[in-house]
Order: sequence, then structure tokens, then C-alpha cells
Amino acid sequence: MASCCYPADLFSWVQNLPPITEWQTNSMSICICSSSSSSQPSLNLSVTKNLQTPSVSFSIVANFSLSFSLWTSKPIKTNSKSLKLLDDETISSFLINLIEDVLSYSSNKCKSSIRVPKLDFGSNFKDMFNLAFLTVSFLICIYEAPADLRSECLASLKTELTNCRLREGSKSLMKIIGSNLEEQWMRSINLAITNWTSELEVTNRILKTPSPLFSYSFSTFEFWKVQLYCPVIAMDIESSSNPLADERLLFSLRHHQLEGVIQFNYRVIIQEKWVDVIATIDNIRCDVIRLVNETLMAKQGVGTEEKHFPSRISLHLTPIMQTNITSVSVGKSSDNPTREIELEKSIETSFDPPNTFLGLKLSVGETVSTSMKPWKFEESVHGYSAILNWFLHDSMDGREVSSSKPSKMALINPKAWFKDRYASAHRPFTKQGGVVFARDEYGNGIKWKVDKSAIGKTMDWEIKGWIWLTYWPNKYRTFYSETRRLEFREIVRLTIA
Repeated sequence: MASCCYPADLFSWVQNLPPITEWQTNSMSICICSSSSSSQPSLNLSVTKNLQTPSVSFSIVANFSLSFSLWTSKPIKTNSKSLKLLDDETISSFLINLIEDVLSYSSNKCKSSIRVPKLDFGSNFKDMFNLAFLTVSFLICIYEAPADLRSECLASLKTELTNCRLREGSKSLMKIIGSNLEEQWMRSINLAITNWTSELEVTNRILKTPSPLFSYSFSTFEFWKVQLYCPVIAMDIESSSNPLADERLLFSLRHHQLEGVIQFNYRVIIQEKWVDVIATIDNIRCDVIRLVNETLMAKQGVGTEEKHFPSRISLHLTPIMQTNITSVSVGKSSDNPTREIELEKSIETSFDPPNTFLGLKLSVGETVSTSMKPWKFEESVHGYSAILNWFLHDSMDGREVSSSKPSKMALINPKAWFKDRYASAHRPFTKQGGVVFARDEYGNGIKWKVDKSAIGKTMDWEIKGWIWLTYWPNKYRTFYSETRRLEFREIVRLTIA
């Protein structure tokens, strides 16, 4: 019989397991999650001793009337002289194995020499261990669990993975393993969520993926950073065209994730009668990254070049407590496009037949050319919130891409800017299809004037944002287009000193 632990503190259970010599049976287990009905199956974590060697194996077990294993760890050696089944070093190695198992579920792995570092016991080790084990359970549940167990357990696991403690554990773990492995970790999770959501859509059920599961922020060294990930399939659809995309195109569009980075530098300058808090853009980066390899994308989809692209980014920076704020100032928006008008006039004369007037033909031709940057930047203020907006414009007619769709004539025009958009010399994206907005172009910054009574206090700022992704056909022949939107919210802080 499994003991019950909700929310699941798997670390404490593993850490306090007695040595094998004290076991009454060959295995012990704990409930990871269960259905609301006591008669329904549950998902358990089980530990079993190996009779041939002094080692144990952990398993994730579907607990039906006849239980069966969905996942089993590598054998873990035990120390017969220890008062507990596993010592700290062994548990640390076990955590590394769990992390490597999560990374192995990424279909789009890159060859790399980067390895998971040794993890020492620290203040957040418990939360990191629980996060890793519940993430493995989440993936196993999606790919291996029977249908009558999957739904409720996934809902329970999603709730646990988004609680405050595990969000902090996630932040600590991502900092330790580094950005490259973090991206692979998120691709593993978001590929699984994409597969799960696709399965739910078949039955007309919708999964709302909360952005806190895929975003985090930190403040350090006069620097704010927000990192976010979201599978494209989980983003809200703002608009889509008819007819609907065919299944192969849908496969390509769905199997991508948005990866975003928002970085600000900030300074605190103490003046004689007030304090200036200045935030300047360091880097705003958005990329749309495929979740499966090229072979699968070509086999089940329509290739790697059909995907969404960033079309609009909106950021709101707001001090949470505004008692000490006296004003906010922003810089200018990017210049409006120049409009050049050329007039061509010509006069033609000809001799007409007799008994007619001399014909004088006047032809006036007017050519209008517009010079426009594909991305327009605007700054504005609402209360004490600074609002930053980047809009992508159609270079053919000047319309905002996120709120419009191309005409059918534009879709079949091979010279339209959005055709061959990842290879053209005038593309508004990076070669990989993302965008980078750097400080060299948006460096004026935002300035809040703060009362000197705030000196010595720590103040919180909210970074709230929206990112729009749009699909217009690239090389594939289709009239389908759509725009999706993601909303996120994170808190950063600074000390007035």
C-alpha cells in the first residue's frame, strides 16, 4: 500500500528511506498523484531492492488492480553502513540522472559537450529534486500512461509544477545547468505539451498552458532579465483565415516554441532632492524554434521553413508601489517613414487628319515610393507605466502585420517581402527567423523620479508583456494565415541605494 503525500514531497521520502536491512518487503512506494475517486488508479513512485546486488531501482508505477511500471531508473548502489538507504552524494547523482532523462525527451537535440554539473546540497536542493522528479513524471504520464489515468494526473502534476516553491526550484536549477541545457529542457517539456494538446484537440478539449510554467525573472548586478518559453500550440489565436490549414502544414506550425529574452539595465542615481531610476534596453530577443528534427518535419510536415514569425512585441514596465514615484519620462519613438513623390510629365504632339484641330496630348505620371523600416518602435506612458511597442509592417502597403492579413494577390506574388523571408537580403528577421532589438537603437531609456524617502528600500517593478506571432506562407502554397498571442507577467526588483 502506498503512502500518500500531496503535494508530493518526493525528496523527503527518498531521503528518509531506511537501509535495506530494515525493509519488511521487497519494495516501498509513495503516491505521486491520484484520481478523485478512491476506486480509480494512481501514479506511484516505487523503490525496489535488487536481490542480486546491494542496489535499488526507482520506478514510476501505474497503480491499477494489476500494477505495471512506466519508467525505471538505473540501478543505484546503496551503502550498507549508512543509517539511510541513500547518502547525500548518491541522491545528488540520482538528481543528475533525472535531469538527463528529461533532456533525453528533446527531439531536436544539438550535439554539445555541455554536461550537467555536480549538484551540491543547498537551500534549494529539495525543490530542485522535486521539480526534476515531477517533470519526469509529467513526461512519462503524457507518453506512457493509460488514457484513464493520464488526464487527472496531468492536471495534478501541472498544478504542482506551477506552485511558488517549484518555480523557485526551477529558477535555481536553470541557473545551475546553464542556458544551453535550459533550452533543451524546455524543448523536451514543450514537445510533450504539444503532443498532449494535439491529443486533447481531437476530443475538442482545450488545455490552457499558464505562462508561469515557462517564464521566470531575476534581478542582479543592475540588470533585469525575463526568460520565457511557450509552445506555439498553447498561444491564444487572435485571428486565422479560411480555409483551415491542411494537416501537414498544421504539424509544421504546431511543432515550434517561442523562446524570448527581455533584458534591461538599470541605474539608480541619487540627486540632491530626488532619486532617478533609469532603465535602458539591453536586449529584446524572440525566436521561434522547432521542437522536432528536420527529418520528422519533412516527413509529417511541410519542411522547416514554414513557421510563425514575431510580428509585434509590447512591454509595460510599472513600479508596484507608487507612493514615492513623482514622474516618469520616456524617449522618442522611431521616426515616421519618409515619403518621396516623383512627378513625370510629358507632352506629345502629332499631326491629325485635315479639318481637325492640332492634337496636343498631355500625359502626367505620378510615382509614389515609400521608405519604411519594417519594424517601428513606439514609447508611451500610462500613469507611471512605461509602454514599449515594436510593430512589424508590411513593406508593400504599410499595414501592421499582426492586425492584418495579406491579400490573395500578395500571397501568390513571389516578390512579396514575406516570401523566402529567411533568405532574402532585406528580411526583417535573423537568418533563424527571430528578431533582436538591442540597446544601440533603443538606448535613451525610461526615467522615473523617486522621492528620497525611498532610499534604502527595495522596490518591485512589474514587467508585463505580450508577444504576437504571425504565420504567412513562405514557400508552401497555401492561402492560410494566422496570428497568435502570448501574455506574461514577471516581477523584478531593485534597491534604492
